[in-house]
Amino acid sequence: MAKKSAINWFEIPVNDFDRAKKFYETLFDFSMKEQTWGNTRIGYFEWDREEDGRGGSIVYDPEYYTPSTHGPLIYLNCEPRIQKVIDRVIPAGGKLLQNKTIVAATFDLGYWALILDTEGNRIALHALE
Repeated sequence: MAKKSAINWFEIPVNDFDRAKKFYETLFDFSMKEQTWGNTRIGYFEWDREEDGRGGSIVYDPEYYTPSTHGPLIYLNCEPRIQKVIDRVIPAGGKLLQNKTIVAATFDLGYWALILDTEGNRIALHALE
């Protein structure tokens, strides 16, 4: 049986869809595709479906989603180098809560950082370099 990813999909709640979309587009230097279903607006992160990649989105729907610093912690991929993404956090309107930190030197697991996005969500960043 093939190994499976622990992540299948994630959704980051947002209060202001356009502000959040601009924040993540600036952070990761891409254009976020979006879709609207009734009162729900969804913006999709890039992922590689062909290589069994896992994806996620930002979601605006105040009936079901509330941004929080106390919920699950999502680690977003910042390959090839985390510092490029960290350098975009503050100019994009976010806050840096924990700067680039080695995960575990003895296991070569790379680096992580912790940010607060424009919506008040605590989000982790990760890359090997």
